[in-house]
Amino acid sequence: METWNYSDTVLEPARTNRKAAMSARNQVITQQISKDWVNREYIEVITSNIKRIAEFLNSFDMSCRSKLSQLNEKLTTLERRIEYLEARVTKGETLN
Repeated sequence: METWNYSDTVLEPARTNRKAAMSARNQVITQQISKDWVNREYIEVITSNIKRIAEFLNSFDMSCRSKLSQLNEKLTTLERRIEYLEARVTKGETLN
């Protein structure tokens, strides 16, 4: 004759349910971690691109400032020549 144990019939389904709940919980946590990594990678890509844009803009700014400075020097030189020539013309000197 088989012996029937009350604790086996009551506790076994509870253990199975706990294992299933833990497994489901672990699966949810794993999915959350995966999503977190995807978000972190996305943020890293955006951050990297923002840094590259900032570096480009800084380089462009320096290049523009340099070129504008050179243009300013050339304009100043031309203005001085024009003033010199105007002064000579006003005095009646020949331009030879």
